[in-house]
Amino acid sequence: MNFDINLIIVPVTLVFLLIWLVDKFFLKKYRATKQYSQALKDAQQQVKSSSSHLNSVCQTHQLQADALVIKEDTPEAVRVAHQQHQVAQTQLLQLQGNPPADNMLIRWAYEFLPVLLVIVLVRSFVVEPFNIPSSSMVPTLYTGDFILVDKTSYGLRLPLLHTKIVETGSPQRGDVAVFRYPNNENIYYVKRIIGLPGDEIGFNNGVLSVNGKPVPTTATQYQMSQSHIDYLAPQIINGQKITDEQRMELGRSEEPHALYFQETLDNHQYKVRYLAGANMAAYAEFLQHNSPELSASAGKQWKITVPQGQYFAMGDNRDRSQDGRVWGFVADKHLSGKASYIWMSKEPGLKLPSFERVGAID
Repeated sequence: MNFDINLIIVPVTLVFLLIWLVDKFFLKKYRATKQYSQALKDAQQQVKSSSSHLNSVCQTHQLQADALVIKEDTPEAVRVAHQQHQVAQTQLLQLQGNPPADNMLIRWAYEFLPVLLVIVLVRSFVVEPFNIPSSSMVPTLYTGDFILVDKTSYGLRLPLLHTKIVETGSPQRGDVAVFRYPNNENIYYVKRIIGLPGDEIGFNNGVLSVNGKPVPTTATQYQMSQSHIDYLAPQIINGQKITDEQRMELGRSEEPHALYFQETLDNHQYKVRYLAGANMAAYAEFLQHNSPELSASAGKQWKITVPQGQYFAMGDNRDRSQDGRVWGFVADKHLSGKASYIWMSKEPGLKLPSFERVGAID
C-alpha cells in the first residue's frame, strides 16, 4: 500500500470547499448562473406556451399562424395572442444574448463538493479501502486482496494530519492493523499486532511468547491455491524487478518447504507460515541491536519489551515479512485502523475480480 489517495482527495476537497465558501457568501456567481438557467427555462416555456395559444386562437378564426399578418380587421383575440407571443420571444432573445459568465471551477465546486465531502468523511472516520500489494500476511491476506479498514477502532483522526481527535479504542493482541510505516509515513503497512505497550515478546524455536506465556501453537495443514503460489514471490528482489515467470518459479520452488501453524493469541485464532531451514529473525536489524539472546542462539531465540505508546507487529508469513523484527515498533500516532473485511480479490493482469475470499479477517 504505497500510495495514499487522501493526498489527492483531501486537498482537492479543501480547495473546492474554499471556492464554495467564497462564492456562497461573496461572489454569488453560481447563484446568478442558477437564476439565469431558471429564467431561461421559464422564458422557453413561455414561448412554447404562447405559440400554442396563438395557434389555437388562429384555428378558431380560421387563420394560419405561420403566415399571420396583423391587419386592421384582424380579430382582437388574435392580436392579443400574437402580441403575447412576440413579447415572449423578445424576452427569450434578450436572455440568450446576455448569459452570465460561467466559471468552471465554481461550477465544479458546487457539483463535486458534496460527493467529495462524503468520500473524505467516510474514508477518514468510518471505513477505508486498501489493496494488499505483497505476500507478507499469507495465508491471512494475499497479494491482490482488497480489504476494508475500520477507522473507528483506534481513535478518530484528522485526514493528512493524523491527529487523534476522539478516543474510540486501541489495538488488541492479534488484531490485523493498518498503519503508516515508521520509516516512511507515506507508505501504509498491514501486519498483525503481537505486543501491546509494556509487553515482553519472546521467541523460542518457532514458538512466540507474550509476558512469559507461550502463544498456543499447533502444526496444521494448509493447501495454497496454485494461482496464489505463482504470485507468492515479491515483484522486486534486492532492488531488481523480476518477471512473472521468475516469480512463478520462485513461488513453486518455495512452497514445498512451507510449514503452517495455528496460533491463538487472546481472542484471535489464525494461521502462520514458516519456511523449513529459513531463519529470517537472524538477519533482522532491529532484533540484532535490541535482543542479546539473538546472537547467542544463532537467531533461534530473541526477546524484546514494547515501550509505552508503542506496539510490536509481525506478518503472518513469518520468514517473508519485513516487520517489527526489522524496523522496530509502531507508534500509536502511526495507526490507521483495523483490517476487518476482505471484500474482493484480483490477480494481476487482465483478470476479473474474484469474490471467493470475501469474509471477515481474524
